[in-house]
Amino acid sequence: MQTPFFKLTLLAALTLGVSACSGDNKTADKTADAGSDAKAAKTLIYCSEGSPAGFDPAQYTAGTDFDASAYPIFNGIVQFKRGETEIEPGLAESWEISEDGKTYTLNLRKGVKFGKTDYFTPTRDFNADDIIFTIERLTDTGFAFNKDYPAEFPYSVGMGLPDIIDKVEKVDDYTVKITLTETNAPFLQNLAMPFAYVHSAEYAKQLQDAGNAADLNTKPVGTGPFVFTSYQKDAQIRYTKNPDYWNKDNIHIDNLVFVITKDSAVRAQKVQAGECNVSAYANPSEVDSAKKSGKANVLDDAGFNVGYLGYNTEKPDLKDVNVRRALDMAINKDAIINAVYQGSGIKASNPMPPTQWGYNDEIKDAPYDIEKAKALLAEAGAKDLEIDLWYMPVQRPYNPNAKLMAEMIQSDWAKIGVKAKLVTYEWGEYLKRAGKGEPEAILAGWTGDNGDPDNWLGVLLSCDAVNGNNYSRWCNAEFDKLVMDARANTNQDERIANYKQAQVIFKDQLPWTTVANSVVTVLTTPNVKDYKISPLGSIRFDGVDIE
Repeated sequence: MQTPFFKLTLLAALTLGVSACSGDNKTADKTADAGSDAKAAKTLIYCSEGSPAGFDPAQYTAGTDFDASAYPIFNGIVQFKRGETEIEPGLAESWEISEDGKTYTLNLRKGVKFGKTDYFTPTRDFNADDIIFTIERLTDTGFAFNKDYPAEFPYSVGMGLPDIIDKVEKVDDYTVKITLTETNAPFLQNLAMPFAYVHSAEYAKQLQDAGNAADLNTKPVGTGPFVFTSYQKDAQIRYTKNPDYWNKDNIHIDNLVFVITKDSAVRAQKVQAGECNVSAYANPSEVDSAKKSGKANVLDDAGFNVGYLGYNTEKPDLKDVNVRRALDMAINKDAIINAVYQGSGIKASNPMPPTQWGYNDEIKDAPYDIEKAKALLAEAGAKDLEIDLWYMPVQRPYNPNAKLMAEMIQSDWAKIGVKAKLVTYEWGEYLKRAGKGEPEAILAGWTGDNGDPDNWLGVLLSCDAVNGNNYSRWCNAEFDKLVMDARANTNQDERIANYKQAQVIFKDQLPWTTVANSVVTVLTTPNVKDYKISPLGSIRFDGVDIE
């Protein structure tokens, strides 16, 4: 907890300059010089729940990372409409899809500028070379830039993009043709996700030539609404309005500041004190307090999310499905919903929310039954089980208090003779270790990225997603075939049938205990205008104004 930042007044927050990680103090000097103009400029301060792991969205899966990198700094080929799950043109202003569904011709927007920073001055507009660089980097391990800066791309791998993208061709400077090896129903929806947002090929080459390719992750350059200026870990991120943004009429903020405030109660207090303008992931008690104060607007919406407890099916004690069933049956989910969500969540039965098309509403949870859980453990020959139970160090829309949830599960498991050791790490480290399969049992969750069932069943539970977002490392051939067949099918009724059957297999084999679908709440100061909660969990400031 960075105490000095909790005590910032609004004026101090607006004029405080923080040097960039590179040690360059130019940004701080510019900020100080601009202090006298603070009243004229529109500055919005967002109380963020955590530090990003980096600023290259291709490498990450967490909303904390995307909120700090993709949405302010970059654009996608296509993008999601603000507050919706429907896609709209981004850097591609239009596209055509071949009759067989395997070829996508992208017609690119002209006159788009990359943001100018202290470390890069673009010499050309955005063009087809940037699309080709971005996609080849995501899909070709032998790509030259990947040799200079090796990185993992969990979303790209989890969605099978390296396998399904056959070739990417530059037709001319403003036309790109992408050919797939097979039909992929959610392909355009996937390209709208932040991991596929577009980098500058010119900037990447500059970094390569200087031997600094890794700077792509710490000194970002994009075509987005804001330009990155500085970052101090666990303290603050600063952005300024991109003066050359192609959709500038939709950007009303001159300065955007992320003040990293890990404690949700402090975030809520800072909004009510006017020291932050927007804050997300409040605990239910903090929401009630904010409403009573009359000093904050409380926005809420049904969450497009699921919070869950994943079991690492490769660990010796958790390979047996009866052990997983016993652990699942011993968890008092009603008590967790009451204590952790406090009326802002409903019990989840499936690995995706009821608002997602393809949801199987015939699936039900096993009953809470301590004695039957004990009998299942005995049947499995499991004695004196000791399990590391990981819990998140941050609030997320799908879990407002992971530590409390872990403590309650620990208590529940003790009733059937299972000892749980609680473990946590810094958020970026937590996700990195989870992807490598370190945890035995892990509290995690997901907010839908693109409105397609594949984003839940494929990205989180497929065999391809092991070593990525499949923290349970569960690979079931029958389940996988259903999901992969649905991915390659454009007939929605047939896809729904596959997904419903896949959910039956999931519930029978229990790689997760599904816990809750939560309500998402955002607090703002009264002078924030037109902020929209995203059903996809993103925090975006395009279109937002402040008086």
